[in-house]
Parts: sequence; structure tokens; C-alpha cells
Amino acid sequence: MAKQTIIRRISRACALALLLLGALLSSTPAQAQEQLPACETAVGSASSEFYVTKVSGILDPVVYQHILTELRKAERAGAVGFIIWMDSPASVISDRDFLELSDALQRTKLDTGIWVGSNVGNRGRGNASALGGSAQLTAAVDKLALAPGAVFGDTGPLLEKALFESKFGNDSAYLKDSEYEAEEAFERGLSVGPTQVIADIKQFLALYDSFETLECVNEAGATLRTSVTSTRLSGLTMTSQLFHTASSPEVAYLFFMLGLALLVFEFFTAGIGVAGVVGAGFFLLGSYGLYNLPTRLWAVAAIIIAMLFIAIDIQTNIPRLYSALGAVLIFVSSIFLFGEGIRVATFTLFVVFVSTLIYIYSAMPAMVRARFSTPTIGRSWMVGKSAVALTDLDPEGEVELDGVPWKAFTNRATPISAGDEVRIASVQRLLLEAEPTEGAAKDYRDRS
Repeated sequence: MAKQTIIRRISRACALALLLLGALLSSTPAQAQEQLPACETAVGSASSEFYVTKVSGILDPVVYQHILTELRKAERAGAVGFIIWMDSPASVISDRDFLELSDALQRTKLDTGIWVGSNVGNRGRGNASALGGSAQLTAAVDKLALAPGAVFGDTGPLLEKALFESKFGNDSAYLKDSEYEAEEAFERGLSVGPTQVIADIKQFLALYDSFETLECVNEAGATLRTSVTSTRLSGLTMTSQLFHTASSPEVAYLFFMLGLALLVFEFFTAGIGVAGVVGAGFFLLGSYGLYNLPTRLWAVAAIIIAMLFIAIDIQTNIPRLYSALGAVLIFVSSIFLFGEGIRVATFTLFVVFVSTLIYIYSAMPAMVRARFSTPTIGRSWMVGKSAVALTDLDPEGEVELDGVPWKAFTNRATPISAGDEVRIASVQRLLLEAEPTEGAAKDYRDRS
């Protein structure tokens, strides 16, 4: 009887202990969850801030100045980190500017890094790259990470050899002429991350101790880990983006060619119109881009000479030898326009060359014919009109007709001095035949 009582008491104690344990286990998650802050209030609650700036395309003077400006902003604002979100196939900035940028990244007290990822949405998709001088810049920051499919390397001659070798060790010699993909770079310890690739800029930021995160509860009641350090994302302004785009090889080349073509077109039209203004704009932007790129000056000069050759034949309205020479010069000069490994795509060269042939042998002759066949600016209104000689006509020069300068010629037996009043006797293609209002020489066919 006493034995049964003891067993009964022990059973009750065990049951009570199990009930208490179950209640404790069931209440712990709820209690812990109640103590966690809501994710909506947790985000941005920390006083720290990371600056992230996106740069894509060639590292040119516009991008160089943008990075320096954003880095100084971050330092003045008391940020804790500065990240460059990069997709850059080359650098064309001067050695002096590169060293200044590299030195600024090394001297700053902020946590720095470069994430090589495509600027598509918020994830690193596509074949992003950091090559040439852009790859050399990765040695100046604390951390490097690459997105899926990204590559870096092909640095060329190193401007800061000791710095690059201390950062990448024995791989420096390989990176001079070759590239590593994201997986290879991670395996060789050149890039950082919990995995071989960092597919998202947020994953890269989470690698920094200064980037604070904490657990919180979302609206659905699930426990999450979110960042509390705020992130400031910046990019080029619209004006800076325009000049940066103009500095890319293909855009600079196309702008330059289009500007020249429109200026020549405007030269053979009456007055100054939209084509001239637009052409001047394209020409200036293209020239700016070519100035920033490693351009061969002889090739630029050859293209300008080629357009002058084309203009000679346009004036006669019969494409001949000069037009053929101009087309060949444009094609050859376009191939050798850029140096240091920068090339214009074959498709772009093909399109420009075909467009040049159409421009020479179809578009411009048709425009010139149309100009003299319209009732408003045809032959009929010019003949018999009075004009003023702008230069001596002996036998060729210029006259001003209704405020517009024209090429003109006169009979050799009747020279005309600058400032004389003349009368338009006839129009021969783009040339006006002028004669004095009094005392003009008579044609032998008119003599009795």
C-alpha cells in the first residue's frame, strides 16, 4: 500500500513537470517575439550610414570626379562606409587623376569596397566587369566582391605596383594580361563573401562589421534579420550622364561623324537652320568624347579631310574621285581611330560606312537638286536680282543676295570690285553669274 502511494506521487510529479516544461517551451517563442522590434521601425534606426555610388562604362574624367565628390560627401556626413558599385571595362583618366583617386580611397577612414555587378535593377546580372585601370582601382579599397558572371583583371601596366602586389600577391602577374571570373577570384582569395559570388549589393554590405543588422518581426509575425544602417545610393546627374555617355567610344564616334555630316549638309542649304544647330551640338559632344578617349589625332584629321573631299564633289553635284577618296579615308580612319585596346564595334563601322555611301551618292545630290527646283529658292527668282559684291570678283568671289552670301563669278573682261552693286545674270549649279549693273561686257553672240 505504501509502495503504491509512493509510485502514485512520483507519477503526479512527473506529469506536473512535463506540463510545466510544455508551457515554458510554448511561451518562450511568443515572449521572445514580443520583445523583438517591428521591422518597419527597425530599418534606419541606427545612426550609421553607408554611401553607395553606381558607375558604369569607361572610367573617364566625369566618373572620376563623381567618385571623388561622393567620397568627400560621405566623409563630411560622418558615414561609416563608401562602396563603389562598378561595371567598367576600362579607364581613360590620366595617371595623375588615377593616383589621386586611389590615394583618396586609401587615406579615408571609411570602410571601402568595390562590388562588380551589372547595373540592372538591384541585382548583379549580366557580364559586369572591372578591367584595365578600373581593375587596378580595386587594390585601393578594403573589400572586393563579384556578382555572378562578373570578371576582373587585364590591368595592363600597373601604376601602383607595390600596392597591387600586396593586395593580390602572386596573382598580380596573371591579372596583368588575363581575367578572373567571380568563382575563380573567390577560390584564390581575391574576393570576399560567404559564397563564391555576391548576387546582391545588400549581401556585400552585410560583410562589413560597421553595417548593423538586427532581428525583427514583420507584419506576418515572422522573425527576420534586417539592416538598420541606412544606405544612400547615388549616380551621375543627367548632365554628367550626358557627357559620360558622349565619352564612350561608339557614341563619341557616331556623334562626331553625324555632326560633320549635318554641318556639310547645312553648308549647302539656304541660311542657317535646325540641321546646323543640331550638327554643331553633335560635333561638340563628339569632339569632347574623342578628347577624353585615347584617340589618334591623325585619324581625326583624316576624317575631317575626308568630309572636305566629299564637300568638293557635292558642290559640283557629281560624286567622282574626291567622294571615293573621302569614303576610303573615313573607313580606314575609323578602324584606327582609337588606341590602347579600345575598338569600335564592326557592326557600327559597317553602318557608318554604308550610311556614308548613301549620304554621298544619294542623299546630298538629291538635296542639292531639290534646292534648285523649288519655286521659292529656284533659278527664277535669282536671275535679274541685285546683289552686292562681298569680295573682288576676278573672276570668282562672293556676293550677298538678300542677306545671304553666295559663291559667284563674272566675265573675265568685266572684273568687279568689293562693294560694287551687281546683277545676277544666271545660276550655274551652286554658282551665281554676276555682272555690273552698268557697263557689263556683252556676249559675242549678242554683238551685231
